[in-house]
Amino acid sequence: MELFWWLFTIVLFAVGLIGTIAPVLPGTTIILAAAVVHRIMLGPEKSIGWRTIIVLMLLTLATYAIDVFGGYFGAKYFGATKWGTFGAILGALVGLFFGIVGLFVGPVIGAIAGEFIAGKRMIDAGRAGWGSLLGNLGAMLGKLVIGLAMIAIFFLTVPTPF
Repeated sequence: MELFWWLFTIVLFAVGLIGTIAPVLPGTTIILAAAVVHRIMLGPEKSIGWRTIIVLMLLTLATYAIDVFGGYFGAKYFGATKWGTFGAILGALVGLFFGIVGLFVGPVIGAIAGEFIAGKRMIDAGRAGWGSLLGNLGAMLGKLVIGLAMIAIFFLTVPTPF
């Protein structure tokens, strides 16, 4: 039965890594859930400790912050005004409800709309939208790195099963 829970955990880790790239799945949350299920099913002597779970929880929360603020920092880097950066954050939050398309398009539309509200020209608004998109791609890369780190932390702290 122990082998089943190890395989279950590894499969969920793989699905979680896919989820860090594909915004349809909550990648790091799946990785965290796999670690918690492993702990519950195998017990404290054959799995990770609560300190490790707390670290994994904090990393999971960090990825959600990266998701929300990625578009903001990208738009800011490309010269967006406070209206454009606020629009990128608002677009990211609204985009969460529209799946994969909303996560990429929401911050871009929000940044462009914010720049129009601020009275900027189309070229400046487009630059802010482009920055928001690049920020979101950077956030996706950051989530992948954190997901890999979470898996590494798990395997470095779990007692060897053999």
